Amino acid sequence: MSTATHDNLEQFDIAIIGGGLVGASLACALEGFARQHQWSIAVIEAVPMPEITEGETPESFQPSYDARSTALSWGTKQIYDQLGLWSQLAPHAAPIKKIHVSDQGHLGATRLNAQDHHVDALGYVAPNQWLGRVLLQAVQQAQHLFWFCPFTVERMDVGAGEHLLHLNDSQGLSRQIAAKLVVLADGGQSNLKQQLQIVDRQQPYEQNALVCNLTLSQPHQNEAFERFTPSGPMAWLPLTAPKDIALVWTVPTDEIETVMALTDAEFAQRLHKLFGYRLGAVEKVGQRYQYPLTLVRATEQIRPGLVVLGNAAHYMHPVAGQGYNLALRGVADLADTLNKAALAHQPLGDLAVLQGYLAGRQADQDSVIGFSDGLIRLFANHNPVLGHLRAGGLMLLDRLTPAKRWFARQAMGIGGQAVRLQPVQLASSVPVDPRTSASQPT
Repeated sequence: MSTATHDNLEQFDIAIIGGGLVGASLACALEGFARQHQWSIAVIEAVPMPEITEGETPESFQPSYDARSTALSWGTKQIYDQLGLWSQLAPHAAPIKKIHVSDQGHLGATRLNAQDHHVDALGYVAPNQWLGRVLLQAVQQAQHLFWFCPFTVERMDVGAGEHLLHLNDSQGLSRQIAAKLVVLADGGQSNLKQQLQIVDRQQPYEQNALVCNLTLSQPHQNEAFERFTPSGPMAWLPLTAPKDIALVWTVPTDEIETVMALTDAEFAQRLHKLFGYRLGAVEKVGQRYQYPLTLVRATEQIRPGLVVLGNAAHYMHPVAGQGYNLALRGVADLADTLNKAALAHQPLGDLAVLQGYLAGRQADQDSVIGFSDGLIRLFANHNPVLGHLRAGGLMLLDRLTPAKRWFARQAMGIGGQAVRLQPVQLASSVPVDPRTSASQPT
């Protein structure tokens, strides 16, 4: 492991730009192999992280009612299990035992049940606050991770065997670090990706996602609903409170301002008109958020010594709830690829190594993005004949075991080849203050 400083230049094997959910997950996945390979790993995050209270437990942590949530597939749960983090995530992750898929105005539905597939849950729904907290604590306590926060990467100088990163913080402090491999995991609006002239293929959907939490009069019993409506698909996802759900509703862009301006009572009436009263009446509406939807895929996800990961690599429609799970499979595959490269004494940033990683990801990305995009196009068509065909297809899917098994595998996020990861190695049980500009193990 090399972190020597020469002329203010700090040397690392791997630098991860972006300490959000994807970047922190990659850091944890690489930490599991770092002792064996003597890797030094820098994690660079621009946004100041929330303070973690010493001694905080899952029981003492209470996310706000308006906390945003993420759907975690069964496959993602397996990844976090291998990293030794699932036991910490589980207390605030609501299991999805059943999934009900329907098309408003047409007969026919498809139902998935975890028991039929011999798993405890088809997926889980976890508050982003808790997911981020668990990952942040693991990153800050890990033995081989160096935490730079809050620091922004102003520029990257591309080199033959390593890349030079120029960092600045809000107080004007500058740092320079060099890394053999740089991973861009800084989100869909990555400034560095633009600086490197990595072009995106974009396909606007002319839709916005509206998300909020709801409290219903009847318990959800850990069942999730995917409801396709003329105004867009909506997902009702169970939360840990028995009557609380996370709503993700796709609304046409030209209608979003009207929907956002509705009173809570009017908003609840609109939901009942589209969804009915399967879970009783809406008793409480949380704060509503909305954001535009565009299918984005980077034309280059690798270069020598460079990998583009997560939303910086692909951003997709939330209709199937698989965007984060697709990114996590990329995290697992990249960690597995780099471990195998190190065992074979290949350079971390070697283009052939990274091409092997990308070749393994392309089929999974094509499948998931195609599946999500296909659902939107199929159910957005208001042709009445096609509506009847969709209804017949849902009924047929519900009865054909092989087709239903395939559909369940999509929902469960089972794609690509299985990889083996190592648990995160923690240095201590006391978290490092996240406001520290750079944390290094002693």
